[in-house]
Amino acid sequence: MNLIIDIGNSQTKVGIFDQGKIVQTLYISCFDQTQYAQLQTQYGSISKGILSSVTNYDIDFIEQLKGKLDLFVVFDAHTPIPIINHYESKSTLGLDRLAAAVGASTLFPNQELLVIDAGTAITYDLIDKNNIFLGGSISPGLAMRFKALNHFTAKLPEIKPAIQFSEFGKNTEEAIRSGVQQGIIFEIEGVIKQRLTTWPTCQVILTGGDAEFFEQKLKMPIFVKPELTLIGLDRILEYTKTN
Repeated sequence: MNLIIDIGNSQTKVGIFDQGKIVQTLYISCFDQTQYAQLQTQYGSISKGILSSVTNYDIDFIEQLKGKLDLFVVFDAHTPIPIINHYESKSTLGLDRLAAAVGASTLFPNQELLVIDAGTAITYDLIDKNNIFLGGSISPGLAMRFKALNHFTAKLPEIKPAIQFSEFGKNTEEAIRSGVQQGIIFEIEGVIKQRLTTWPTCQVILTGGDAEFFEQKLKMPIFVKPELTLIGLDRILEYTKTN
């Protein structure tokens, strides 16, 4: 079995995979020795692992994992991957973006893909039918936009997202929520429409912490896969084993 650790800006995702299939997924604030011991006791046959992180992590704990598992990979810009990366500044490419792209190509090989990761930031990435990662774009995520309005103004409050909201607000809270949430919805739908004009059969995949929120609001054909990055990391781990 494989241990997959994905440390993001706001949470850590941990997956247990068995021959490419997800056995268990954890969404936690931090993965530590105690949680690893619990998983090892529960499954007993975890032999390989991979770590991807966009922030700092416990180096000592990771060194311990390297000593306990037959193979442990710290995913970075030099790790072999099963797709072709045409991004010019590979050292600055977010590992979560690359792992999600690999996950998308694993689920939909040899197809034109648009991967939308709605997390702390919203990323839009393209993979062509030859499994080439072409790059994409980055914009502020849902929580970041609410915080920005509060931080860069004197009187606007920081509010929380809500599934139900007015098209036009009748008070300041409603107006902020309408502007931020509708703005992102229009943005995502605009990017999808633009891509479909070039790639009419493009498969659109939505993932990330806010994927469920936007899934309910988007009026576009999309495939939602919250575990996309974990799937990609598991595929990279298996690919690294043989390359």
